[in-house]
This record gives sequence, C-alpha cells and structure tokens, in this order.
Amino acid sequence: MNDLSQRPGTLADVSRRVLAGQQAFDPAVREFLDEFYSHPSRRQASLREEPALIEDVKDAYLAASAEYLASRYGLEMPVWVEAHGRPLKRAFFAGGLESLKAILTVESPAAFRRRLLFVGKDALDRPRRIQQAASDP
Repeated sequence: MNDLSQRPGTLADVSRRVLAGQQAFDPAVREFLDEFYSHPSRRQASLREEPALIEDVKDAYLAASAEYLASRYGLEMPVWVEAHGRPLKRAFFAGGLESLKAILTVESPAAFRRRLLFVGKDALDRPRRIQQAASDP
C-alpha cells in the first residue's frame, strides 16, 4: 500500500510505510489501529502478513501488538509473532521518564512485557475501539 490517503490495513503496511520514509512509526501504528477497530471482518487478515524488519524496538512492538490483538479478539495467532525481530537486550520504557517505570512495569500487557517493552495499559486504545466497546452488548 503506497496510497497515503488510506490508512495502513495491515501491520506489514505499517512497516512498508516506515521503511519507505512515507510515514513515522507512531502515526502509522495509530492509523493501523483505527483501521483494525473499524473493520472487525478484516482483523485476522490485518495480522497475517509478517512485517518487514525496521529496528529492534519497533519490531518487538509490532509483534507484541499482533499477539495482544489476536489474543484480545480471539483471532488465530499469526505464525510470525514468536520469531519476529531480535529479542531486546535492554528494557524499553515508553515515555522515557524514570518516574513512569514502576507504573509501566505493572500496567504493560503481557505480550509487551515479555518482550521487555513497557507501555501503558491503554497503549493500543484508540477512540474507535472505545466507541465500539461502549456499543457492545
């Protein structure tokens, strides 16, 4: 997908955009999540293709995201998730503030923690997911 007028529909699209210099990582992931939450029928397909390698932290983040989303939404776990990228040698804490480390260590979803990525419990939340959750029976 090279058309930036459309959101990335897969995690592989995210990596392609980032590697091509078309979009920064964080906005590409946020746009992917908007697409993921907006189209439940496409969720499994959006995780199927393995993303290209970008760099260690981003690769771990994409694998953790796929694992978390597949688990949370009852999707088949993508085969690439376990072997994607290299294991981090040092823990990564989102936000970079020393004062957040304890909170992030506790809040971080297991899919992230096991990859030494420490993020907030709502790292993959988007307004569309929140709206959808509110309308679920």
